[in-house]
This record gives sequence, C-alpha cells and structure tokens, in this order.
Amino acid sequence: MDFRFDIIIEYAPYFWQGLLITIGVSLAGIVFGLILGLFIGLGKMSSNPIIRLPFSWYINFFRGTPLVVQILLVHFGAMPLLLAEPNAIISLAVSLSLNSAAYVAEIFRAGIQSIDKGQMEAARSLGMTHAQAMRYIILPQALKRMIPPFANEFIVLVKDSSLGMVIAAPEIMYWGKAAAGEYYRVWEPYLTVAFVYLVLTLSLSKLSHYLERKYSTQ
Repeated sequence: MDFRFDIIIEYAPYFWQGLLITIGVSLAGIVFGLILGLFIGLGKMSSNPIIRLPFSWYINFFRGTPLVVQILLVHFGAMPLLLAEPNAIISLAVSLSLNSAAYVAEIFRAGIQSIDKGQMEAARSLGMTHAQAMRYIILPQALKRMIPPFANEFIVLVKDSSLGMVIAAPEIMYWGKAAAGEYYRVWEPYLTVAFVYLVLTLSLSKLSHYLERKYSTQ
C-alpha cells in the first residue's frame, strides 16, 4: 500500500488546530457538564415529584435522542435565537455540555445514593444541616466511587466531539474529512485522526487509573 506521509505533513497545522479545538470543546463539555449535572442530579433526587419532573425529563431527552440531532438542534435552532451569527465551536461546546450533564447527573445520583443513609442521619444528629452533611460527609465519599463512571463518560465525550463536523466545527475530524476529500485518500487522514483520539482517550484512562489508586477506599 502506498502510504503518503506528505498529506499528513501538509495537513499537520490543521490537525494541530483541530486538536486544540477538540481539547477545548471537550474540556468545556466536562466542566459545564459536571456543574450542570450536579444540579440536575440533586434535582432528580428531590422528594417532591413536581420538582423532580423537569429534571427527570431533561435526562430522558438527552439520553434518549442521538447527540448528532442535539447538535443540529442547538446550532440551527437554539443558537440563532441567542446570537446573530451562530458559531459552530460554541454550538458544539454547548451541545456536549448539555448532553454530558444528563449522564453526569445519573452518575451523581447513583454515587450519592450508594452511601449508607446512616451517615446522613449521623451527620444530622451532630447538628449539621442537610447541605453541610452533603458537602462534608456524603459527597467526598461518593466522589471516590464516581471516578470510574466519570472517566468512561469523559472518554465518550471526547470521541463524540468528532460529530462537530456535521456543523463544520473545525475540530480534528473535520480536518481529517477535508484531507480525505481533497486527495481521495482514506488511510492517511483517518488513521491520523484515529491515532490522535487514541492518545487522548488513553491519557484520560491513565489519569482515571491514577485517581482511582490515589483515592482508593480500600
């Protein structure tokens, strides 16, 4: 097979630019997904069914519909209502954040509910408020158990950022497709893209294993 390294060399600056955007939108999705997910997860745990209802349906919608559809809805439907000229990178970051928040909310809920109820009762008996008990007793323990599912979610999120090419967000998959289209070559651009995603996901996996060992409850 004739493998053309010159295509990779020519597109290297674009792949680098795409990599930075991929990392940027993924980090935005992780950070805002964590913040929004914690809020939604606590809302879904409310004992009041009326308060719980919108949070449950938020999770149902974003887990039950394809991410590519959500990206199209955000970019061509929601963003024009907020911005005169929608930006594909911002639309992708918002879509990843909203989608990730639904999965993160369920991770938070499962992690918090895995802690024995007796610990909350013990904290309340010491005079702590519900919020203080959650902050100082429940969440620190639950977070240790959430590291593996969080790592899985963030690895999926990094790979899902490749769907940004459907709205022409110039992430790394976009440039891989551009190179393949210009030279009618498959192996060189797509193997390069695959290699970059593999490095990113393996790095996240190694970080997850390090955090698991560091905060091991054993």
